[in-house]
Formats: sequence, structure tokens, C-alpha cells
Amino acid sequence: MTGTSNWLVTGAGGMLARDVLARLATAGIPTVAVTRAELDITDPEAVREVLAEHRPAAVVNCAAWNAVDDAETREDDALRINGDGPRHLAEACRELDAVLLHVSTDYVFPGDADEPYAEDAPTGPRSAYGRTKLAGEQAVLATLPDRGFVVRTAWLYGAGGGNFVHTMIKLEAVKDTLDVVDDQRGQPTWTVDLADRLVRLGQAALAGTAPAGVYHGTSAGETTWFGFTREIFRLLGADPERVRPTTSAALARPAPRPAYSVLGHGRWQQAGIEPIRDWSEGLSSAMPVLLAELQGGNS
Repeated sequence: MTGTSNWLVTGAGGMLARDVLARLATAGIPTVAVTRAELDITDPEAVREVLAEHRPAAVVNCAAWNAVDDAETREDDALRINGDGPRHLAEACRELDAVLLHVSTDYVFPGDADEPYAEDAPTGPRSAYGRTKLAGEQAVLATLPDRGFVVRTAWLYGAGGGNFVHTMIKLEAVKDTLDVVDDQRGQPTWTVDLADRLVRLGQAALAGTAPAGVYHGTSAGETTWFGFTREIFRLLGADPERVRPTTSAALARPAPRPAYSVLGHGRWQQAGIEPIRDWSEGLSSAMPVLLAELQGGNS
């Protein structure tokens, strides 16, 4: 390692990055935060210059093209950010002997399994977004076989950005009933919980106690969007029966959604880190934070 102790976080204006930065601050780790406006990860020279200037021991890549449906018609644009960008970061990290933690997605899987996807399960994305994210994973792992960490997440929500929980809280106040998809299964994951694991994984990587490779950063347990929404309503003190099940076909979107996005968490044990808690426990902790944020925005 370089001997430096600072970290660098890309995509610093995003929902996940904000919680990563807060967790790093709590840990007392000096951190450089760069937003999309401050660092375009699709520009290899810019990436090399910024990392050479700050010489981070670890980089957390939260920069991404997350517009799943738009990627279907703009795959080349998405690939530049989700595929080329991580490769540029990995190449710069290789020059500095730095660790790279790259956030990826469940969309790299086909979504047709009937048991949780292990970290080494065969991939097979069915959307343009998934293909571009898989390209980023492959670039990181090939370029940094000993210092590259890919952390796949899914169904992410948190403060500081638009997300499913925010939307359901708002709709509960104005809709008598809601029709929500009940044929997609996954693991709702609070950004605070994921940020904690990213920082702990980076610390373990720098200490040499975490093997490089793929980890799954999602909550334990599983539910559907329908079940997720009913729990949101319950925590709001609203009647869960107001939420009604529907199908993906009834609410068709341009990009296919995985029917089964449940991920296994076996590799965390190798790093000496416990997996994220059950999704319902995370949601219970997150709701006061998200409600306070929405109420603050309406004041």
C-alpha cells in the first residue's frame, strides 16, 4: 500500500455516497469527495490526474448510470459510465496500489433462480443496464485481481435522493389504494446499512483480512414490492390492506426487471464481517429518518 490513509469517494452527490461519507467521517477517516461535476469517470486522464493528486489508499465508486429504462435506448452512454468508468478507476488504482470498492447490481443476473444467487453464480443480464454494469464488474476484477472489490446491491433506498420508500410515503397520503407488483422478489436495502459494510470491507481490505472479489451488499430476508409497500404502510400507521397486488405485466416498463433478485451473502464470513440485517429491521430504523427528511422538505 501507499502508506496514505485517505479515501476517495466518487459520485459524492448521490444517495449512497452521502451515507458512505457520513460513515467515513464517523470512523475518522480522511476523505476526498468528488461529485460528477468534479470528476467525470469516463475521462481516463481526468481520473488519473485526480487520483494521482490525492493518492487515496481506497476508492469507493458510487458514480453510475442508474436510469434503468433509459439505458435500453442509450446503452452506449450507459456503458461509458458503468463499464468504461470503473475500468479507468481500476487502472488508476493499479498505478497507486490502491483498493477499489465498486458498487454493482443484482441486474447482472437473469433473475430466474429459485434460491439466492451466490457471489460466484453465473451471470446473465437481460437488460442494457445489467450488461453495462457487468462490464464494469469484469473490468475491475480483471484489472485489480488482488485489490478490486465488487459489491452488488439491490432495491436501494435512503435519504438524499428519490427512491421507492419516499414515493410510497407520499402516495399513502393522497391515494385510497395502491396497486404494487407482487411477482418480483428481492431485498430492500437501506443505504446506511450498505455504507457501513462498504467502509468495513475497505478497512479489512487495507488490513489484508478481506479477500478481493465479489460481495453481495443486500439485506437479509426477502419480500416483494407489494410486501415491502405493506410494511411501509404498517410503519406509517396506515392500513396495509389499502395496498393491492398486481403483476409486472400490468405495469410494463421498457427494461425487463428480474423476477428474482435475492442474493446470497456467504463471502462476508471470509472477511470477518457479518452480513446486513433483515430488510424489515433496516426499514424500521430508516423510516424515522426518511419521514423527517420529507417533513423538513415540506416545511
